[in-house]
Amino acid sequence: MKYSVLLPTRNGGPFLADCISSILDQPYHDMELVVSDNANTDETQEVVASFAKDSRLKVIRVDTPISVTDNWNRAFDASSGDYILMMGDDDYLLPGYFQRVDQILEKYGNPECITYNVYVYISSSAIMGNSKSYYNNCLFKYGPDMRREGLLSRKMRLGIVKDMYNFRVRIQLNMQPHLISRKATKRIVGKVFQPPYPDHYALNSLLLTAKDWVYVPEKLLVLGVSPKSYGHFVYSNDIQDEGQSYLGIASDFEGRLPGNELLNSMHVWLELIKSKYKAVLKDIKISRAPYVRRQVYFWYVQYKFGALSFKDVLSNARKLSLGDWFGLFPAFFDKAIWILVWSLLRFSKSNKIETFYGDGAKPLDNISNIREFADSILDGKLTGN
Repeated sequence: MKYSVLLPTRNGGPFLADCISSILDQPYHDMELVVSDNANTDETQEVVASFAKDSRLKVIRVDTPISVTDNWNRAFDASSGDYILMMGDDDYLLPGYFQRVDQILEKYGNPECITYNVYVYISSSAIMGNSKSYYNNCLFKYGPDMRREGLLSRKMRLGIVKDMYNFRVRIQLNMQPHLISRKATKRIVGKVFQPPYPDHYALNSLLLTAKDWVYVPEKLLVLGVSPKSYGHFVYSNDIQDEGQSYLGIASDFEGRLPGNELLNSMHVWLELIKSKYKAVLKDIKISRAPYVRRQVYFWYVQYKFGALSFKDVLSNARKLSLGDWFGLFPAFFDKAIWILVWSLLRFSKSNKIETFYGDGAKPLDNISNIREFADSILDGKLTGN
C-alpha cells in the first residue's frame, strides 16, 4: 500500500460526507482511507456506511470517547501505507492529489517528507458572530527561504525547530500540509503523536530526524475551519477551556500566564521535544520574552472582542514579573507587533474572521460548503489562487 489517509473523527458527521467523497472519488487505487470513529453519537456511522462498497475504506471505532491524541495514534496503528496523510473531518482533498505527490516523490527519489500549502475554507459558523463563509488563498505564509520548490537541508530544519523556542514558527504545524513516510516515523521517540498537540510533536520530531524533506509551493487540499476547529475556541476563556477539554489536554508550567492556550500548550510541547531529543537541543532554552509579549498582545485581542474586561487585563498584568516588564520594551520597536495592533484597530469589533485570519481572509458569496468552495477553485472562479 502506497498511501494511507488517516481520518480521525469525533462527532464530525455533518462534514464527513464531503471529506470522504473528496478522497474516495479520486481514481487512485494504491491507497486506503482509515476512518477512526471516536465513539461518535451523530450521523457518522450512517455516513461511513454509505461508502462501505469501496474496498479502500477501513473503519475502526471505540465505544467510549478517548483523547484526540489517542484517536490519532489508533488511526496510525491501523494503517499500512508507506506514506501517511492526516486529515480532519471538515477538510477536503483536491482532485489529482495522489498523482501530484507521485510526481514529487519520483522527482526527488522518494523523500521521507513533503510539505506543500493548502487553501482555507472558513464556514459561516466557524467563529461566533460571523454570518458569512470566508476563504484564504493559503494557510501559511512562508519566509523568503521557502518560496521555491526544493529540499530543506538538515541545518535549515534544525534552525526551524530552534526558532520555535523563540516562539517563531517558520513552518505550518497542522498535519494536513505534510505527507510523511512510515519509515521516518520509526525515528520518532515514543508514540508518533503525543499531547498536548499531537501534530506539533510529530512534525518537530520529524524535522529533527527525517533524512530528507521537500517543500513544494503548491496548494493540494482545502483545510476546513468549522465549529469543531480549535480557532472556534480562541476568544473566550471559558470556551478555550471547552477547546482544551475537547482536545483532552492541559497546560501547566512554572511561569504560566493566562491568555492564549495555544501559546501555553506550545510551551509544554517545547519542553517535551527538548526532553526527547536532548542531544541536538541540549543548549536550547524556551525564551521568556517572546512568550510574554504574545500573551500580552492576546489580552488586548480578548479585550477588543469583549472576552476580557479592562479590570481583567489589569489583573493579568499584575502577574507579570519585573523581568517580564523589561522583556516587553523591545516590542515597542518591533514592526511586526505594530502591524498586528494596526490590524486590530482597522477591523470592526464584530469581525473576528479578519482579525484571526488576517487581510487574506475574503468573504464568499453563494458558497455554502467546502465542496462548493473546492469546485470554485477548480473552475477558476477565485481571484489570486
